Amino acid sequence: MNNSTRRLDIALGFGVAALLILPWYRIEGGFLDFGWLADFPSDAAVAPGLLQILVHGRPWLIVAAVLLAAAIAARFIADPMRRGALLACAGAIGIAFLAIQGLAIGFSGWTWTISGTVFGALADGQPAMGAGAIVLSVVFVLLFSFGLAERGAMRGDAFVVASIAILVFLVAIFVFYPVGSMLVGSMQDFDGSFSPDGFTRNIQDSSIWSLGCVVGGERCGVAWRTLWLAIMTGVTSTLLGLAFALVATRTRFPFKKGLRLLTVLPIITPPFVIGLALTLLFGRAGVITEGLSSLFGIEPGRWLYGLTGIWIAQVLSFTPISFLVLIGVVEGVSPSMEEASQTLRADRWRTFWRVSLPLMKPGIANAFLIGFIESMADFGNPLVLGGSHGVLSTEIFFAVVGSQNDPSRAAVLAIILLCFTLTAFLAQRYWLSGKNFATVTGKGDSGAHIALPKGLSIGVHAVVIPWMIFTLAIYAMIIFGGFVKTWGLDNSLTLEHYARAFSVEVVNGSVTWTGVAWNSFWTTMEIALISAPLTAAVGLLTAYLIVRQKFAGRNVFEFALMMSFAIPGTVIGISYIMAFNLPPLEMTGTALILIACFVFRNMPVGVRGGVAAMSQLDKSLDEASLTLRANSFRTIRKVILPLLRPAITAALVYSFVRAITSISAVIFLVSAEYNMATSYIVGLVENGEYGVAIAYSSMLIVVMIAVIAGFQLLVGDRRLRRENRVAGLTAAPSLPLAQEKTA
Repeated sequence: MNNSTRRLDIALGFGVAALLILPWYRIEGGFLDFGWLADFPSDAAVAPGLLQILVHGRPWLIVAAVLLAAAIAARFIADPMRRGALLACAGAIGIAFLAIQGLAIGFSGWTWTISGTVFGALADGQPAMGAGAIVLSVVFVLLFSFGLAERGAMRGDAFVVASIAILVFLVAIFVFYPVGSMLVGSMQDFDGSFSPDGFTRNIQDSSIWSLGCVVGGERCGVAWRTLWLAIMTGVTSTLLGLAFALVATRTRFPFKKGLRLLTVLPIITPPFVIGLALTLLFGRAGVITEGLSSLFGIEPGRWLYGLTGIWIAQVLSFTPISFLVLIGVVEGVSPSMEEASQTLRADRWRTFWRVSLPLMKPGIANAFLIGFIESMADFGNPLVLGGSHGVLSTEIFFAVVGSQNDPSRAAVLAIILLCFTLTAFLAQRYWLSGKNFATVTGKGDSGAHIALPKGLSIGVHAVVIPWMIFTLAIYAMIIFGGFVKTWGLDNSLTLEHYARAFSVEVVNGSVTWTGVAWNSFWTTMEIALISAPLTAAVGLLTAYLIVRQKFAGRNVFEFALMMSFAIPGTVIGISYIMAFNLPPLEMTGTALILIACFVFRNMPVGVRGGVAAMSQLDKSLDEASLTLRANSFRTIRKVILPLLRPAITAALVYSFVRAITSISAVIFLVSAEYNMATSYIVGLVENGEYGVAIAYSSMLIVVMIAVIAGFQLLVGDRRLRRENRVAGLTAAPSLPLAQEKTA
């Protein structure tokens, strides 16, 4: 039995199990509770698909059974072209059928008027899809992929074809479907009838497009304010991230470990905490503001509340992301190229500007794009520091939950934000198009990176050291706030806030978690630790497909991935509620909806980091592995992944901490059973319990640092074999490329 037959048999086996063994519809208590086994299979609520057809009056499901039977029949066709055609057709029709019937038939019958007109009334409707329907949907996707591979798609590589198909399938469900549901709802009246009046009114609103600040008016529209803020944040965070990466890799700075810790700290902090710390430093009654007033007679002002304050907070928050993206790219620049430049009598300045810096362009472009998009989608910082200067994300929030209650306005603002983001993405693609940035090849490098030019070294130190001091001051304020009775008013020391949040008691020999924060803390850790590896795996697999594989619609696929990152979290939360609160997929109030939100919201960071790192790996590495008869999966596991360890670490770290610190989407998706830390902290802030909120945030920071260190040890370091100059003279001309460091 060859590999293609074996994987087909496994897929068909899962398909049969989906129809005969698994509950077809959603179990109210949850599938993993297994309480449904007591009523299985007789009860209609837990019956498998075959019994739903034969006993419980849902004959339309027979189409899925017939298509699966056709795929089973194809298994015994000898001609691979005919077998592939039948498998691909059965899979494609099966996916389309399950999607259409799920959308068309709801709890009480037809959801589309035209369906009732054509097919007549239904005696009964159907609940949301359950384990059986979901497993069979995935099986149909795999059958479609195997069929295309049988017919020679992607040189017959079933792993590559299936990866593309599964990713497209998931992106369609968790990106396009929710956003589409929200946009469709924005053009409907309350009775569901089509009415684009609200959309037309909002797209022409002068408060969005006004250029008053240019022509002498009070302020520009919210779209231009957001765009200018995103450009400033993207440029500043990229330059600072590059400065940090150069200091960490190209200088003898004595506090490199502390530098790496400080660059990670802002990203593991809830954004409103940084805003509160900035307020205590620079607000009208802030420490620095009052100090300047008493020493120099400077009148306290409100300069912090507006775009300036948001910009400072966003640069604090997003510079670490740029650093995580850029450090692997800076390390990956080949010393041999820099040595060749110096051999041709170029000085260090010319070598850096003409050789080293151009090879860092993929990382710089990706760091700017991420900073730009993060600024566009940021919600917490503008909410705390924006004052009357709203941005698109906060305007969307208030359009949905405020007194406006205008989903049409929220949709229009989201479309504008998406257009800005896609424009930046196109500009980045144009800047990098037609250029090769490969610096890590199958040949060994001798020598070490050249030192930075003296002027540049002084400059990056002059930027990095003050920023480190500023960051330390911010975090000193945060730590201090957890140990005082009333932050900013009564500064007497106390441990009361930590005791209230995280107290533990021993009752009758057993440990009892009595603190008010424990419930949300354990829920947050569980969901973050599940979503982080999934996010990294999906993101890096996508990066591999984008960089290494050529297939129809690749650019459209990349655009679709960026959509989930470009849309503000507020819109993601609202769209998930609108899409997944009713059949065909009902996930509201479960852990699954939070995990899905985190994976597809944070995946683009893993994609961009992976694309930047993989752009430096020469394709000859893949080709050599494939020439030695390794398949694509083995090539990724043995060759590509060991060289992508910086990108893997960045994806794991970012997705983990964002799952913990995210606010805007989570606040709509939490439930009593699954309450996340940020949602709980926001409730504390709204109730004025700042001390407990800061104590909780401080504990989260400590825990995240420990988990990040664990990720680093687990993944290990990428080691590029680079000998010193003396050893290089006697070394063999070709050295092993990578040494895998075991964790």
